[in-house]
Amino acid sequence: MAEKPPLVDLVNHLPGKPGVYQFLSANGEILYIGKAKNLHKRVASYFNTPDSRHYKQDVLVKKIVEIRYILVENESEALLLENNLIKEYKPKYNILLKDDKTYPWICIKHERFPRVMQTRNYIIDGSEYFGPYTSGLMVKTLLGLIRQLYRLRTCKLSLNIAAIEKGKFRRCLEFHLGNCKGPCEGLQTEAEYEESVSEIKDILKGNYHQVILHLKKLMGRYAQEMRFEEAEVLRQKIEILEKFRGKSTIVNPKISNVDVFSMIDEDQFAFINFLKVVNGAIVQAHNVEIQKFLKERREDILGYTIYQLRDRFKSTAKEIIVPFKPDLVLTGVAITVPHRGDKNKLLELSIRNVTSFRNDRVSLRDVDKWTEQEEALLIKLQRDLRLSKIPYWIECFDNSNLQGTNPVASCVVFKSARPFRQAYRHFNIKTVDGPNDYASMEEIVSRRYRRQLEEEGILPDLIIIDGGKGQLAAAVKSLKKLELYGNIAVISIAKRLEEIYIPEDPIPLYLDKNSSSLRLIQRIRDEAHRFGITFHKKKRSGSQLQSAFKEIPGIGEATIEKLLKAEPDMEALKNMPMDALIALVGNRAAGKIREYFLKGVQSK
Repeated sequence: MAEKPPLVDLVNHLPGKPGVYQFLSANGEILYIGKAKNLHKRVASYFNTPDSRHYKQDVLVKKIVEIRYILVENESEALLLENNLIKEYKPKYNILLKDDKTYPWICIKHERFPRVMQTRNYIIDGSEYFGPYTSGLMVKTLLGLIRQLYRLRTCKLSLNIAAIEKGKFRRCLEFHLGNCKGPCEGLQTEAEYEESVSEIKDILKGNYHQVILHLKKLMGRYAQEMRFEEAEVLRQKIEILEKFRGKSTIVNPKISNVDVFSMIDEDQFAFINFLKVVNGAIVQAHNVEIQKFLKERREDILGYTIYQLRDRFKSTAKEIIVPFKPDLVLTGVAITVPHRGDKNKLLELSIRNVTSFRNDRVSLRDVDKWTEQEEALLIKLQRDLRLSKIPYWIECFDNSNLQGTNPVASCVVFKSARPFRQAYRHFNIKTVDGPNDYASMEEIVSRRYRRQLEEEGILPDLIIIDGGKGQLAAAVKSLKKLELYGNIAVISIAKRLEEIYIPEDPIPLYLDKNSSSLRLIQRIRDEAHRFGITFHKKKRSGSQLQSAFKEIPGIGEATIEKLLKAEPDMEALKNMPMDALIALVGNRAAGKIREYFLKGVQSK
């Protein structure tokens, strides 16, 4: 079998045409994927003399044993192919956008009398999606605005003409509350409903001005026709819309639809800000941190990130404002580097945002640097559990109750393999009666991550559940309802044999008893158990003390609450000076308490 030609010969024979190249290691792993206007020149630049290379690039070059390439027609095709291949193979040495969480969309369902709803799953089913939004609060605000303005259905009924005509449906509570006009019984026409949906689409696109103009014309017509009640409804809608538009950051109404990007480039990281401007208002803002593995050119990084973010946020803007020309060719899209005027002010605003973001990220890293040992431990845990990313942020849940009394739960957080105590949380079980571990687990996981989504808190890289298959299934059920399942890794650890359960895998994983990964999981589980038990004991002792206080005749619940807050200890209460007791609960209650203790002493 003929030997492969040396790399130098391969590089020398590469064509000087546009294409995508791949560097492979001895075991066939793809190390790096890149695009080039001229394949020969670009690939040859990696094999210059070592003195001119960055040390990380030198490490990469030493690992390369094979070079593959694909020729394309032009730079645009090269960019598209490079992007698709990087997504598929995730090469070790390509730059990494540290931002892989899912974002919420507002979906207008493809159905008769469409529903308008929030989702994190983008499904190609004919529905229209707006977003994604980096702020959960923004989604909540927009949906709240839409519900203020329009009375749309929220039910899942299939409202086909035949079913409505046959009277198969009945008006629900939403109709009686005034939140829906009853299309299920034919009380609202499809044309009227679609007009509302059309206006909602304009609002979601940021076209508030057009909606307001349309409503004002309609209001004027209704007034002329003496339909004053309908005109008043429109006037209220216009007022709500104008107030909402006033809260947007207005830059210049003449700047209709542009994307703005700014960048700070450092040795190991790059930081990029993205602003989306529609009709002169900033409707979206997003920051990303990029980890660099080679000494990539800033033009390459900015070009790659612009393409990624425009693809992610489904941007169709025909102009991009940037601080310098990126290595990027987009057909039909103008790239502007402004030096004065309103566009330059937009760029300065983006630069202020990315500077603030960069400072926050750097200060966070300075406070929380990993040791080499911790990093190695987390990498091993990632490998042992077959996780898609290093579990930098781990959360663990545990239930605690004693014969069904005072059911509570705990959530502990480990950050970089260390306890992060300020993020620990206790939960009182609210919706479950009696000792039901599965239902309790479902409740607390749902409460924890619904709140994190609403408040845009940190979502973990790994969730650990203290328990077996049942507790894990309960947690998975909540994650599915929140549309987080598949985006966050989740496992459970059963106490009896310390087996690890993974969703959708009937066979448990048994880690070596001396494995550092198992020891870390056990440590986190034990900490959750300790934290939960401590809270449970405190709550139980509070219940017992409350019961003891209830034995004192003549004092009510309000007095007991004051006693519990001020002096949650029976012995200390017994020795409290009378004047302090009177100041706390008043003359009458203080007398009853003192009388109770005196009787106790005399009976002894």
